[in-house]
Amino acid sequence: MQASGARRSKIDISRIYCKVSRQMSPGMNSGNFFAELKRRNVYKVAVAYAIVAWLLIQAASILFPTFEAPAWVMKVFVTAVILGFPVALIFAWAFEITPEGIKRADEVSPDESMTRRRSWKLTAIIVLVAVVAAGLLIFQFTRKANVNTKVNVAVDSKSVAVLPFENLSSDKENAFFAQGIQDEIITTLSKIGGLRVISRTSTANYKSAPENLPEIARELRVANVLEGSVQKSGDRVHINVQLIQADTDAHLWAQSYDRQLIDIFAVEAEVAKRIADALSATLSPQEKARVETKPTENSDAYVLYLRGREYQTRPDNFLQDFRSAARYFEQAIALDPNFALAHARLSAVTSQIYHWFEPTEATKQKAHAEALESLRLQPNLGEGHAALGLYLYYEEADYEGALREFRLAAETLPNDGDVGLYIAAVLRRQGRLTEAIAAYKRAEAIDPRNQVTLYDASQTYFGLRDWSNALRGLDRVLQLAPDSVNVKIQRGYTEFFAKGSTVPIKVALESIPANVDPDGVVTFARWDVSLMDRDPAAAERALASCRLETITSQPGAPLPKSYLQGCIDLVRNDTARAQIDFEAARPALEKTVANSPQDPTRHAQLGLLYAFMGRKEDALREGQRAVELKPLTRDVIEGAIAQAFQALIFARTGETDKATSEIERLLTTPFAVDYSDDSITLSDLRTRWEWDPLRNARFQKILAGPEPKTVH
Repeated sequence: MQASGARRSKIDISRIYCKVSRQMSPGMNSGNFFAELKRRNVYKVAVAYAIVAWLLIQAASILFPTFEAPAWVMKVFVTAVILGFPVALIFAWAFEITPEGIKRADEVSPDESMTRRRSWKLTAIIVLVAVVAAGLLIFQFTRKANVNTKVNVAVDSKSVAVLPFENLSSDKENAFFAQGIQDEIITTLSKIGGLRVISRTSTANYKSAPENLPEIARELRVANVLEGSVQKSGDRVHINVQLIQADTDAHLWAQSYDRQLIDIFAVEAEVAKRIADALSATLSPQEKARVETKPTENSDAYVLYLRGREYQTRPDNFLQDFRSAARYFEQAIALDPNFALAHARLSAVTSQIYHWFEPTEATKQKAHAEALESLRLQPNLGEGHAALGLYLYYEEADYEGALREFRLAAETLPNDGDVGLYIAAVLRRQGRLTEAIAAYKRAEAIDPRNQVTLYDASQTYFGLRDWSNALRGLDRVLQLAPDSVNVKIQRGYTEFFAKGSTVPIKVALESIPANVDPDGVVTFARWDVSLMDRDPAAAERALASCRLETITSQPGAPLPKSYLQGCIDLVRNDTARAQIDFEAARPALEKTVANSPQDPTRHAQLGLLYAFMGRKEDALREGQRAVELKPLTRDVIEGAIAQAFQALIFARTGETDKATSEIERLLTTPFAVDYSDDSITLSDLRTRWEWDPLRNARFQKILAGPEPKTVH
């Protein structure tokens, strides 16, 4: 039955077409024919069909990509719309609308036809559809013009982002290798001054070969994207790469490579040069030489190096990751002692260990020796100059020397976001804050989604007590890293400084899962805000729920639980119990100073402990030592924190006038603000229990005034 119905339909349409053909034969009167076309509204149907078809195609071009329809669906749809046009004209000619329904035109007399009566309605519909189509057309042209204007202003045509390479190896453990190849291609491209290359930290969270390239390009502020895949099998590597113009999806260049592992450096160099050619970026002879230089002749050493880089570039900055990276770099150097790049990376990661975790003499000497060795082997190695600059910055606080090395590194690595970040950080330490902010913006242009860069920039505004810009910066970091514990807490404190209420801190703490407390930083904040609220019971509950015996404070000094309990005792006015707890904490704090005698924060924290214990002379000595180790002229950040601690020590040892004078000065001093009791803001002074000994008339006058402007 179904087949029979289909045949009958075909015969009917064929007959209609034959009748129309006969009526349109040369013998027919042309005047009558065109009059008949008009009477039967064929012209209007043609116009209406064309307008509606155009609208449907425009709608499909928007909706099909939204629902991720394959490209062939659009082609089939457009073809069907085009083929429907002659069918619509045939039906308009062949059929009439009558009170009894639709009939064939040759069976209807002029008196029965409703065409004339319906004609004005069809005309109105056509006009309405035409107006809608014109509006959509104007909107599209306006939108495209605006988008094109924005793109032309914001995006450099020679900008490129290298997205994560897909790992096609059967051994999924080789994922580090695919990431390493991506990282090294970025590094190689970064040596070409004519390109703007986005650092890996900004691209690391994207998928391989994503479908929303235009959106990703807008987020990264680039015009072009490089995609690729890597398949490693034994000592052979297969690499596919393609360079895509993001807004048009045009493939500018693509290539496949099937090479021995030791030939991978030639592939990286060729990819960089081909991208430069495709984007019309000319390489200088020096850049060409740098791009083509092989870092090592030992493929096994290179694989170990890539493993080390995978650990070194992890975003959380955990000590265990830095130690793993150092171990792999050492193994690579053991296989190839002339591997200058591995020496440079080992120096850099050792400096990071020194700065954040182990400020020992042995660590310091190792970082220095590895940096010097990398430059002895390859004097123009940008990564070697960056490593030496990091050593001078972290270990020696030689900021001019560090800037000199970082600028040498920038000459050979003009697109390296980390180098730009280090330059900005050093300028900030020197108190050159306007230059530092500009440098952070340049680093962000290279690496727009680098959480460290965005966070550091926000902390610059924080140090200037520009709370609104600091909050905006922290919000951007949280968009990229919504689970960042430290940033959540610090945002709460920043809002406290701006508004004077502890509620934002408590809201931030409530958003953190109960089992999350890295190094005890959540416990410290819960303890701190509870005491600001004069709620010692809540502070005690926070300590009781923490399994750690040593808790890291926001200023960085490790604090035993007994110290924090002693502070709770003071808020309760139980001085006898406080002395017992502080005495229990004293050996641990004295040991931290003995292990890190050049650290001003540890001296200052010990001085505050002595002040709480009533050991005035010892307290003043340690406070003064902290200020001497890092004067403001040497380091505006640690210097200001040391002076803020000293003001607090003055307050707790009865030196009221000195404390108040210091507070008046520090309220306008950049970076004399912290996420702890050493902070000098009006909100801190009004709220914290530590300042209670100062609540005299002069102090109250300071609190009654407006927030002073930070001088810089």
